[in-house]
Amino acid sequence: MSTQIRPLIECHTSLSPADVLTAAKRFFARRNTIYAAFVEQESPTHVSLRGQGGEEVVIGVALSPQGTRVTGSTYIFDFPLQRFFGTLPPAPEPTA
Repeated sequence: MSTQIRPLIECHTSLSPADVLTAAKRFFARRNTIYAAFVEQESPTHVSLRGQGGEEVVIGVALSPQGTRVTGSTYIFDFPLQRFFGTLPPAPEPTA
């Protein structure tokens, strides 16, 4: 049995969890058709998007002391996923 490791990307942002998920749905719906992905499942803490050929992108959110923690995973859409993460405003630096 072959096991593939799915890349996992994580960051912290100043956006609320709901705003991150809304931004993800908009970002992937507007991509070039080869990288477009549309909502398959969603909850207040995640969105699962399905693209051409059945490719899946999963983005999860959780509140943390550093802001909203965002995690994302995919097999093939890793470059578009990284681009999406690059659009998120960073969480403020902690003050001492």
